[in-house]
Amino acid sequence: MAVRLFEAKDHAASYLRYRVSPHELITRIMDFMEEQTPKQYNLAVDVGCGSGQGTILLAQYFAKVVGTDVSPVQLEMASSNDKPQNVSYRECPAEELPFANGEVDLVTAMTAAHWFDRQRFLQEADRVLRPGGCLALLSYTMDMKLEYGDISDSLNDICEEFYATLLPYRSSYIGSSSKNIYLDLFNSCSYPEKEWNNCVPVRRAVTLSAYIGMVQTFSSYECLKQKDPEEAERLSNDIQNKLLSVMKTSSLDTEVTMVVHYFYWLARKP
Repeated sequence: MAVRLFEAKDHAASYLRYRVSPHELITRIMDFMEEQTPKQYNLAVDVGCGSGQGTILLAQYFAKVVGTDVSPVQLEMASSNDKPQNVSYRECPAEELPFANGEVDLVTAMTAAHWFDRQRFLQEADRVLRPGGCLALLSYTMDMKLEYGDISDSLNDICEEFYATLLPYRSSYIGSSSKNIYLDLFNSCSYPEKEWNNCVPVRRAVTLSAYIGMVQTFSSYECLKQKDPEEAERLSNDIQNKLLSVMKTSSLDTEVTMVVHYFYWLARKP
């Protein structure tokens, strides 16, 4: 893996607690697979699996699911979470997967591929995929929205302030938009059968504190926290207080609808 992040124990715990599990996109991946192949699949590999929220969503479709990651702390967190018996985890780089040639039905990476050595990862995915096997890469943009009665626009102005403050702390490896990385990966994939999906809104009812927790899992917030922990805390407190004020509530347990804008692409190996 080209970049190693999310390896502190408290960060991994937050990742498990707050990150969204995109079951809607898993359904789309499986629909794509089932267009050409029967509904009996042996092995799925979730690369850069982190704490495993996405990995376990694959369990009902495959005889075996393996989540891989370079971070032992993330894998420890994933293993400590409830998981189906057919799910396991392996520590390894995204570019060196411990599977035989043509062994895998599905290779996926959920909000992780932007950290990989991209060309080496595509070559490795091609090596382990069987003919007819699928590659699925998905992620989301930073601009999550909040919906709450008739004041959603006001809340999202505050959210945009949050994101704008964090933007200078994004890794230079991914730049200002990770979507460009995924478009480059899509264009670099030589498989003739592939599709790009630009935006799938995923809505979740969450508490206001969970929304703040989600943003705090971003690599940009973690970078700010490492450079200036007091400023990171001040920023979070300032944003949550502004949101509470507009919502006319004092409780961080107040529920809002968080809208996460996913994008993804799918490809089938000839």
